[in-house]
Amino acid sequence: MNGEENTPTPSGLPAALGAYIIWGFLPLYLILVKSVPPFEFVAWRIVWTLPICLAIVAFRRQGPDVRAAMGDGRVIRMLLASATLIAINWGTYVWAIQIGHVYAASLGYYINPLVNVLLGTLLLKERLSRLQWIAVAIAGCGVAILAAGAITTLWVSLTLAFSFGTYGLIRKRVEVGSLPGLTIESALLLIPAIGVTLFYGLGPEGSSFLRTPALSLSIILGGFLTAIPLLMFAIAARRMSYSTLGFIQFLAPTIVFILGLTVFHEELHPAQAASFGLIWVALALFVWDMWARGRRARPAATRA
Repeated sequence: MNGEENTPTPSGLPAALGAYIIWGFLPLYLILVKSVPPFEFVAWRIVWTLPICLAIVAFRRQGPDVRAAMGDGRVIRMLLASATLIAINWGTYVWAIQIGHVYAASLGYYINPLVNVLLGTLLLKERLSRLQWIAVAIAGCGVAILAAGAITTLWVSLTLAFSFGTYGLIRKRVEVGSLPGLTIESALLLIPAIGVTLFYGLGPEGSSFLRTPALSLSIILGGFLTAIPLLMFAIAARRMSYSTLGFIQFLAPTIVFILGLTVFHEELHPAQAASFGLIWVALALFVWDMWARGRRARPAATRA
């Protein structure tokens, strides 16, 4: 296929940072749509993501890539699995934020990098340096502290971590470009999503869409805030080590964690502060090791 993966690129890091920053600030957007039931909102996200993807496909002239992927049964089966996982992830996340479990949502994405390391080393045969394994161990201690204080909502965090971790693994391994893959995922989810919107529309409260112009525009905005970071993530997943991609993901839950303190006014407990510190020490070690190894590799590449 002749999607963006055929274009030489130095790194998937900018795409990863862009995706995680957008996801980190997503709770602020969810304030705008807090009156929309979580599952109706997820359905509307899917409904509005597809036309945005199709518009980008048309602009980039990737229609042949989409048609080629749709003709491959293995690709469709893998994308059906990834679409199901991301729908579960969206539904759980929106529900958690809207009922006030901001830290549980944040913890889910703190656990997720460890899931990425597990999947990357076991299934993709990725190898970490000794310093990176030390960073993983320190991060694991920090996450364990958080998890110990959140037993009642730990199922929320684990659902978020494993659904998104497995989603990313599938998107890394499936033989389809980032944009065509996201377009097909959205198309596979469209009929169930329309069914959900009709269910709510025929209910006693009626549809949230068209309730007010401001709310309607906010719901449409959800399509952009779904499509753009997922596209960035899919690009990054195909261009980076899955373990490294996971560790960079600590950025998103850290932003959510800070929003929980400053915007949602959740109480910060000493154990949470200690966990936060350990995770950032681990992230600093991981990034330092990446940078140092990159510096050593550049002179070797120049000599070659």
